[in-house]
Amino acid sequence: MELVFALFFGLILGSFLNVCILRLPQGISITTPRSRCPQCKKLISWYDNVPVLSYVILGGKCRHCRKKISARYPFIEGLTGVVSALLYLKLGFGVEWAIYLGFSSALIVLAFIDLDHRILPDSITLNGIWIGVLINVYLAPPSPLVSRILRAMDLEITNPRLIALMASLLGIIVGGGLLWGVAEAYLRLRGIEGMGFGDVKMMAMVGAFLGAPMALLTIMLGSLLGSVIGLFFMRFAGKARDYELPFGTFLGLAGIIAVLYGDDLVRLYVERMIQPNL
Repeated sequence: MELVFALFFGLILGSFLNVCILRLPQGISITTPRSRCPQCKKLISWYDNVPVLSYVILGGKCRHCRKKISARYPFIEGLTGVVSALLYLKLGFGVEWAIYLGFSSALIVLAFIDLDHRILPDSITLNGIWIGVLINVYLAPPSPLVSRILRAMDLEITNPRLIALMASLLGIIVGGGLLWGVAEAYLRLRGIEGMGFGDVKMMAMVGAFLGAPMALLTIMLGSLLGSVIGLFFMRFAGKARDYELPFGTFLGLAGIIAVLYGDDLVRLYVERMIQPNL
């Protein structure tokens, strides 16, 4: 029953994320007015706004004008529901489940806004940075990387909240700083911008929440997804080589993968690639 609740809560949350994705780039309130059909502008009744189910019952069309409704709406609802259920299976119900569901939801919103508009709103990324720092200090998760760095520097710091703060700040530097360095190098070498500063702020947010190792993993996975999916799309859609890919979309997907499976991926990498060579 708890798993079912997590799934349905995620579906409902996904419906709200659709509103955020649509309205934030337009500077419209995400709470008022009520949702309307984008075609005929009629108010959508509550019984036509049940996540996924209403779309299926209505056959993917507006009840009033019978115009098609984008399948992306139930997709985002379903995606959020699945992420919520997977987080429950990993963390159980509690503060961590709520925190990382909120973080994953922010990544979903950023991913689809970047897909549509090639922007990553500061209202999410910049606020996400300081929220991520505060949450890390509150949760005080262990950071083997920071602990090793402190031991190498012969520093005796055992306060878990101070270590968590250092881990979060290091994540910001690695996540945002690495992308900033790549963007700056590309600009100096090619004379054109290869990456927006929104991606830098987004990765600083990821680093604040997840720390340096997961931020680095997110960049690697995002780059891999962007290369494979992006090149495939450009080839079969007939896009030119200078077509601007929504890198934030791939980073958002990679960030969710890092939340759900990052620890397992890093552990697998250490066991298969590093330890045999020691």
